[in-house]
Amino acid sequence: MRYEFSEVLNDLIDYFLLGDIQLLYTFKQENDLPDDLARAFTTGDSGDQAVREGVVLPLAGIDNLPYRILFTLDGRTPALLEPGSRLKHRRDGYRLRVENRALMLFTWRILQHFTNKTLGDLMARYQEPGRPIIELDNGWYEVEVLAGALVREGLYEPAFEFVLKKTWQQQGAQADLGYRYTLRGYFD
Repeated sequence: MRYEFSEVLNDLIDYFLLGDIQLLYTFKQENDLPDDLARAFTTGDSGDQAVREGVVLPLAGIDNLPYRILFTLDGRTPALLEPGSRLKHRRDGYRLRVENRALMLFTWRILQHFTNKTLGDLMARYQEPGRPIIELDNGWYEVEVLAGALVREGLYEPAFEFVLKKTWQQQGAQADLGYRYTLRGYFD
């Protein structure tokens, strides 16, 4: 099964975050973190803790481009590995936990004022079609991140693909979280 979303933007900050955002809010409350979760994550070790606990997966080096976002499940061949695609980045070793039956790709800006109200507003916006959110069974998932370019309507489009596989291992990322997923100029 594959889910595909087009024209996904990074809000002018070079990060995407992948995770169960309601689980992230629970993590914030349980660890008594401030509403400015972005600052807490960058000035302390709570961001590293969230990654270790499988709450969130940060992706750095995201160029300011419109992206095609894909979620690939059930052992299907990733689109970025199919003929005609241009793969630039392929990283595995990530793990995420889903506790609220939803996995979404979101931007860093939501963390700057991460309150119950802003979370509710974001969840309402993500009910609109075309938002990068999928429904998943609760549990732990191995995540492989692929980035590059896909041909859509005769043109190369920058793309990120998240290949998800259910796992029984309960631990967060084992990969280099400082890795930069830059794509600018790669597919022109």
